[in-house]
Order: sequence, then structure tokens, then C-alpha cells
Amino acid sequence: MKRHQNRNPRVVLAVLTAVLLGAAPARAIDLGGLADKASGAAGGAAKGKVEKEANVKLLAEGRKNQCSFKTDSDQLMAGCDGKIKKLADTLVDVKKRLVQANIKSYKFEVSGHTDSSGKADHNKQLSGKRAAVIVKELVARAIPQNEIISVGMGSDRPVVTPDDTRAKKAKNRRYEIQVKL
Repeated sequence: MKRHQNRNPRVVLAVLTAVLLGAAPARAIDLGGLADKASGAAGGAAKGKVEKEANVKLLAEGRKNQCSFKTDSDQLMAGCDGKIKKLADTLVDVKKRLVQANIKSYKFEVSGHTDSSGKADHNKQLSGKRAAVIVKELVARAIPQNEIISVGMGSDRPVVTPDDTRAKKAKNRRYEIQVKL
């Protein structure tokens, strides 16, 4: 006896739907890990959504709470305590959201940025030192050292170009905080 296989796409889709929804035991038909892949994709999408929401919040708070540095220095100007406290509180809130989403592997990244004045290698070093100062301040306010890193970007990622005025240069001198999963 020959066995007839129905290749009608609607029938195949109905069988797959029944298997995935539990109408038939998933062990009965080898779907090549389709259910696991679907579950993993859904989890990845959820993680991506949490990461995106966290970064929107972190970037917004970072913009509102920018500390200034003395010219060509990694020394903070006076008046940053309240801003750093708000940033630390935001990181704590984001961390709670990550934990609620069952995300255990992440790092907060503080990136330092400069304007285009001066030499590129000097700006890269200066931005790295400034980002490290922000990390140090956040760690002093209860952000665990192993959860946060600093990166110097120099003038590689300007917000405005060309930065040919004082106001434009000021916008490019910043730090940003993001979470990386």
C-alpha cells in the first residue's frame, strides 16, 4: 500500500498549528525545534523591547542631567551632585525593569564624547577619562562596578555637524548612558 501525503498548504498549516498549540503531543512529530525557535524568537523580541525602552529612558535622563567638565580636563564642574544622583536613580530603576524581565546579563555603558576641536587621539583619551569619572561617581552612588563600563568616543559620533559654533560644540561635548544586553 502506498501512503498518500497531503501537501496542501492549508492542511500542513492546520497540523502545525495543532501541534504548536498542544492539540497533539509535540514529541509525536519532529518539527526541527520549531516550537523552541518560536519561543526563543519571542523571548528575543521581548528582550529587545526592554532594551530599547531602557535606552530611551537612559538617553533622555542623560541629556537632562549633563555635568560639565573643566576645559580640556576630566575634572567635574561644581553642581553635579544632584545630576549624578538622578542618573544613579535612573540606572537603579532600569535595573529593576531588567530583573522583572528576567534579564540577567547586561552592562551599563557610559560613553564620553567631545567636540571636534583639537587632535582626534587627544579627544578620544579625554572622552574616555571623562566617561570613567562619570562611572566612578555612579559607583560611589551604589551602582555595582561590575555592571558598568566606560568608553571614550572622542568626536566620532557628533550630535550636530559641523560644530562650528560654541553652541554646537557644547552639544557634542556630552556623555551618554546605555544598557547593552
